Amino acid sequence: MQRFLTLFMMWGLKKAETMILTKQYRCIHSASCACTKGHLSEDVIFLVFQQLNWNPKLIATLSCTCKWFDDLAKRVLWKEFCRARAPKMMLDLQSSGSHSVDGNWRALGKLLIYCSGCTRGGLFNSIQIPGHFVYRTRFSRTSGKSFLLPQCRTDVLYVSDPCEHLDQGEEGDVGFFRGVFKSFSMSKVRKMLIKKGAQCVLTVRQSYGACFRLK
Repeated sequence: MQRFLTLFMMWGLKKAETMILTKQYRCIHSASCACTKGHLSEDVIFLVFQQLNWNPKLIATLSCTCKWFDDLAKRVLWKEFCRARAPKMMLDLQSSGSHSVDGNWRALGKLLIYCSGCTRGGLFNSIQIPGHFVYRTRFSRTSGKSFLLPQCRTDVLYVSDPCEHLDQGEEGDVGFFRGVFKSFSMSKVRKMLIKKGAQCVLTVRQSYGACFRLK
């Protein structure tokens, strides 16, 4: 088994470097689906990606093969990726008893490793910074508290370290933060936004909270 996992890991890493797959949204894993012919079981796939330390590039590659693998990735692999990258934050976010987040783990995983940048004409009129992956990100509950108004300090907000983009012309140095609320639907921030009639655009909706971008 160990030999098989090692060979599969080597094959997967090489394929991820060369493959560009088109996602097969129409596949329902029926009898006519090619991936029914001797594909690995969920348990084996779990063990393989555990050995790969939940490599996000390989998870994304597997997701593109067919709908069945995409569902498996969203339901299992991205969840384990989030738990491995931010274990303490994941435990806290789920401590309220909400565990039904299947389908949103992928979006939360992206939040952990991807800076969305900004488009010209949005928050900044003169600059455009493309989105990019970040090597390592630390999310802090203590830092998140400093972003909250005094009347909302009982809310739980995790905020990333700033992704710094230096020397952006007239704007100078620009830093981007990413964050996630715990139980956003019951938070004081949400109630305050509704009361003030503010337009709140959330990029990800979670059953236990909401992911957003602070710029």
